Amino acid sequence: MRVRWLHTALLSGVLALGMLPMSADAATTLRLAHFWPAGSAINQQVFRVWADAIEQASDGELEVQIFPSETLAGADHAYRATVDGIADITATAQGYTAGRFPLTQIIELPGVSSDAEQGSCIAQTLFSENRALAREYRDSHVLFLFTTGPGFINTRARPVRAPDDLAGLRIRRPTVVVGELLESLGAQPVGMPAPATYTAMQRGVIDGVTLPWEGMKTFRLNELAHQHTVMPLYTLTFVATMNRQTYQRLPAHLQQVIDDHSGMQWARRAGRVFQAQDTAGRQQVQGDDHHVIEIQHPLDDPRWGPPLHGAINGYLQQLEQQGLPARKLYRQAREAARECSGGHA
Repeated sequence: MRVRWLHTALLSGVLALGMLPMSADAATTLRLAHFWPAGSAINQQVFRVWADAIEQASDGELEVQIFPSETLAGADHAYRATVDGIADITATAQGYTAGRFPLTQIIELPGVSSDAEQGSCIAQTLFSENRALAREYRDSHVLFLFTTGPGFINTRARPVRAPDDLAGLRIRRPTVVVGELLESLGAQPVGMPAPATYTAMQRGVIDGVTLPWEGMKTFRLNELAHQHTVMPLYTLTFVATMNRQTYQRLPAHLQQVIDDHSGMQWARRAGRVFQAQDTAGRQQVQGDDHHVIEIQHPLDDPRWGPPLHGAINGYLQQLEQQGLPARKLYRQAREAARECSGGHA
């Protein structure tokens, strides 16, 4: 009886403590999850800078605890983890959640953007101006969208000068949309998040990857891939977003801090970091060990153009059959690309 009484007393005490208001100077900790390595420029120059800015602007009322390298949620489950409250904030690729963001993934298609800052501006512009696209995020509170620079084909051994060279090659693709592009070119797409690619290529599970220069540097893939077919094949989109309930529970002045560190300014900042890392990744590829093949305008190339145009039209038609305004959004993305060229926010 004494043991039972003691258990009841302890439980009552814990519940009573839980009902007490937090002290005025207690900070609210926000858990931010993403898949980039802790030492990467993306973590240090985007998310760490964002976290520090939030903490400073809130006078320490908000603290941000960063969980890099999929330590809190896997890359392909990160968005759902934030919606469910496992993480308070996540940054992940929309395409890692297959079929969840079909309109956003139009930005992935060839011919939309030419660099990371422009792509980030396009993504943020469409989120702000296109209601159908914005509805894809109705279960979370979006902070900002951003993109990589152009992703292209990197292989271990076989040079790829034309689509025929891809026949039989197992190429990592980041999303289903990029997989359809690769399949139209004759490759065998293999789906996996970027953090898994080094081991997969090292073990011979895949023959190559599609990544921008930033990803080749961040995930050390220039050590393994020595053939680089550089062309604007796709642009991968990302979202930094917050659990809706976490945001709504914040007092108004802390919601304002979050709002002040959201939107186009941070989209472009992330894009500029990616752009700098693209430059650094390209500089790693020097000497006779690496061979770079440049295809600047694949949509106009007689060998690459027809299959890529077919894949683009196929994806847009697929979305239109679902009642989504795909071609309208694709045109809007191309218009945003012109507005987002050059200049800085």
